[in-house]
Amino acid sequence: MTQLPKVELHLHLEGGAPPAFIRGLAREKGIDIGGIFNEDGSYRFTDFWHFLKVYEAACTTLTGPEEFRRLTLAVLEESAAAGVVYSECFLSPDFCGGRDLAAWRDYLAAIEEAADQAERDMGITLRGIITSIRHFGPEKARQTAICAAETARRFIVGYGIAGDERAGALKDFAWTFDCAREAGLHITAHAGEWNGPDEVRAALRDLGVARIGHGVRAIEDLALVDELAERGTVLECCPGSNVALGIYPSFRGHPIA
Repeated sequence: MTQLPKVELHLHLEGGAPPAFIRGLAREKGIDIGGIFNEDGSYRFTDFWHFLKVYEAACTTLTGPEEFRRLTLAVLEESAAAGVVYSECFLSPDFCGGRDLAAWRDYLAAIEEAADQAERDMGITLRGIITSIRHFGPEKARQTAICAAETARRFIVGYGIAGDERAGALKDFAWTFDCAREAGLHITAHAGEWNGPDEVRAALRDLGVARIGHGVRAIEDLALVDELAERGTVLECCPGSNVALGIYPSFRGHPIA
């Protein structure tokens, strides 16, 4: 399977960080985040909301552009080893410079430098989708959208939203998606992972997405499945994540088929 060329459309850059890489950074910086790891070295989490806390704890080791340059290389090395030839990763100015445009440009330059190196050395192409964090709220998302619009070019190809689906309504973020769309960015959004099919409908209706992150709960509304097919809307299905986070108890019960 590693020899089969693959495309990866749903990759959170920080979420793809190898645990050993994060542990190494923590040791370098004297940061105590040992509680986020299991004895075997893997990340420790009990459910999705605990996972978000672990995610944010791991990100405390990523304190500057150089760390993100190293992170990008570490993630792409793993992806290339699995046969990935093209990848799109979610990048958040929230974690890269606190949504300050000048700081974000510095982080982005470091990530692009690593991506160019990986393309030369590993044969893998990386592009970025700037992502606002839903549970940080619409006002912070506006700042993120401005970062996206100001840096839309060859490397940055899209805009999306991720985070806790319980926080607010997608329609509250409509301005940010209009801003990104006017900048020519591809529009995607996490929806229908934890919330049901109505969340997928909201992404279509309120955000005008071309692609949906996860979207698996659409299976509970067959009319919606038909609508997605008629629209040609791509679902970025992530069965491994869904099972690991407890959305579905096993691969056998996953609706991807």
